[in-house]
Amino acid sequence: MSNEIKQIGLRLQGLRESLDMTQETFAAACDIPIQDYIDYEHGEKDMTISIMKTISEKFDIDISILMFDDEPKMSSYFLTRKGKGLSINRVKTYKYQTLAGGFNNRKAEVFEVTIAPQVAELPLNTSTHGGQEFNMVLSGKMKFFIDKRELILNEGDSIYFDSSRPHGMQPMDGKPVKFLAVIL
Repeated sequence: MSNEIKQIGLRLQGLRESLDMTQETFAAACDIPIQDYIDYEHGEKDMTISIMKTISEKFDIDISILMFDDEPKMSSYFLTRKGKGLSINRVKTYKYQTLAGGFNNRKAEVFEVTIAPQVAELPLNTSTHGGQEFNMVLSGKMKFFIDKRELILNEGDSIYFDSSRPHGMQPMDGKPVKFLAVIL
């Protein structure tokens, strides 16, 4: 796995140890199967945004601490210049750039997400998490899957949805897709 995923695992382990919890207790508190949790902590398995969100809400920490090792600092506004948000390539095919990570007590997670074209060749990966989500295609074209429906989103198209429903996306036309993701 990538160095970024290993770093997230180390931060996860540090959080757990600071809470003086065993792996089993921490995993159970977050409703994560123990072997998956161990793999996350050792950086052997990629943690989804939804799992990080669950952990951050459960233990009242900012998701930016897990993802980027950066604590929010601003409380009146936070400006992110084009291309300057903290980013992480959790796997070679997905790049997440936080656009609001430096704002304290934010109500939403805001990311610019880029998905490499090769994702279209892989089996569809869906996720679920509590809350709602908004996605807007900034460039490219993607297939968006929710429940058992497949929708085509072109540049400028957006979708707002119940993120507890299984959802996933794939780029189209052999090109990367870049979209704005707002997770509430």
